[in-house]
Amino acid sequence: MVQARNAFIVTLRIVLGEDNYLVREGITRVLASSNSGLEVVAAVGSKESVLEAVEVTGPDVVVTDIRMPPSGRAEGIEIATTLRRLHPDIGVVVLSQYNDVGYALALLEPGAAGRAYLLKERIHDRGQLVSAVEAVRAGGSVVDPKVVEALIKADAGSEHGRLKNLTRRELEVLGEIARGKSNVAIAQSLTITKRAVEGYVNSIFWKLGLAESPDLSKRVMAALLLLSETGAEPLRREGPASELEDRVQSDDQRG
Repeated sequence: MVQARNAFIVTLRIVLGEDNYLVREGITRVLASSNSGLEVVAAVGSKESVLEAVEVTGPDVVVTDIRMPPSGRAEGIEIATTLRRLHPDIGVVVLSQYNDVGYALALLEPGAAGRAYLLKERIHDRGQLVSAVEAVRAGGSVVDPKVVEALIKADAGSEHGRLKNLTRRELEVLGEIARGKSNVAIAQSLTITKRAVEGYVNSIFWKLGLAESPDLSKRVMAALLLLSETGAEPLRREGPASELEDRVQSDDQRG
């Protein structure tokens, strides 16, 4: 434990999986400089090495790229699936450059609790990455806002979209639900009362024919499964390099 401002902060131990060295170093720096009691206990570059590091270090959370050796396809999701079976208490944050609901659903369908799907472009914001780590450690779920926004937009433009009966405010609330927010957090985000949020949530689930549930993970999954019917196009980037890689390389050159 580390002491800060006369309060004790429990250190969260993290195993990081990322095959690109520069990106791996960059994410490690982001986590290490967060001042939120996070500790990267291992930083490795393949699916097998992530699972080995988990057995050796016993982390609270695994933060992993979605594509790594050996196949470079969906190792991050495979890691999450394996850990749910072997170590169900370990949270997993999957980092991806693909704004693709298919990947998000593959991660969350076996169980949304303790899982997050975050776009890599978000990790420059320490607050968002740290929040995702803390959320999965507590058993919560996080879906990147851009994934949610793309799904809602695609459904709104569909002739047979299931969201057409929702009001503008209900769409806003549904978007917040899909991001994994509680009623209290939604109320704060939209500057309305918790009771108002509860009314909107009841109306949304009634209009969509979904059973209301106090379980946050089930709420996230219900929203995502509904929105996934739109078939939103994935966001592709040219080449393996990311903005984070470019930034870290620039930092190394200056240093």
